[in-house]
Amino acid sequence: MHLPVLLEKSTELLLGNGGRVYVDCTVGAGGHTRKILEKNPQSFVVGIDRDPYALEEARKNLKDFEHRYCLYHANYADLDQVLRQEGFSQVDGFLFDLGLSMLQIKGGRGFSFQGDEPLDMRMDPREKLTAYHVVNRYSEKELTRIFKEYGEEPYAIKIAKAIVAARARKPIESTKELVDVILSVVPHKGGRIHPATRVFQAIRIEVNAELQSLKVALDKTLNFLGKGGRLVVISFHSLEDRIVKNFFKEHHQLLKPLTKKPIRPSMEEVRANPASRSAKLRAGERL
Repeated sequence: MHLPVLLEKSTELLLGNGGRVYVDCTVGAGGHTRKILEKNPQSFVVGIDRDPYALEEARKNLKDFEHRYCLYHANYADLDQVLRQEGFSQVDGFLFDLGLSMLQIKGGRGFSFQGDEPLDMRMDPREKLTAYHVVNRYSEKELTRIFKEYGEEPYAIKIAKAIVAARARKPIESTKELVDVILSVVPHKGGRIHPATRVFQAIRIEVNAELQSLKVALDKTLNFLGKGGRLVVISFHSLEDRIVKNFFKEHHQLLKPLTKKPIRPSMEEVRANPASRSAKLRAGERL
C-alpha cells in the first residue's frame, strides 16, 4: 500500500485559496486526490500520471467520487495539453508529489535494487529508452556524466569503468547483475545509503527525463494558475528541490512563498512511513 507523503499539510496548503479546480500532476494511486475531494466537496481534480498501472489503482481508490475527477495517462510536462483538452484555461492549484510510489518500487520494473528484476525503470511503458539501454549502450563518458550529474555519485568514474568492462563479457540484464558490478568497486560498508542508491537514481532520472520534465511543467503552471491559486511541490532529493527552490526564487514577482523553509515530515510520519524521510514541501500562491 502506498502512503501519500505529507498528505495533510500538502492538501491544506493547496486548498487554502478556497478554489474549485485542482490538478494532481502525479496522481499515483490517488491518495492526494482523494484527500482533496474529501476536504473540499466542491472540488474537481484533473489527475495526471505517466504510469498506467498507477492510474488503474487510482480509479479503484476514487470510485466513490464519480464525476468529480478525470484521469489522464500523460507526462506532467504536457499538462497544458491535458487542461486544454478538458476545457480549462485557469485552475486553482497544482500539486506535484515527485517521489516513486510503492507501486513502482514493488512493480518488478527495475526501480528497486533490493530484488532481481529486468533493467527497465520506465514510468511510462510507451517510452523507448530503458535502463537496459543506458547500462549496455551508453559510453563510459556518458555513464560517468549521468552518475555525477543525476546521482551526485563520488565513485562515478570507477563505476562507469566497471560497467563497461562487465558488459564487454556479457550484457548486464538485471538489477542484481548491475548491483553486483557496483559492489565490485564500491564495497558495502553498512550504513543507511546502499552503494547502488545513487546509480539507480541517476539511471531512473535519465530514462524518464525527470528533471527536464519538471522544469517544463513548473513553467507551464504559471499559464494556468489563477490569482490566489496555489502551487505545492513535494520533492525527494536535492536535484529536484534545487529546481523547485530556484523556480520560486526566479518567479518571486508572480508567486508569493507560503513556506519560508521547506516543510519536512514529522518524526511520527517518518516512523510510520520511512520512505517519507527525505521529503521537502515548498508552496507558493499566485499574485
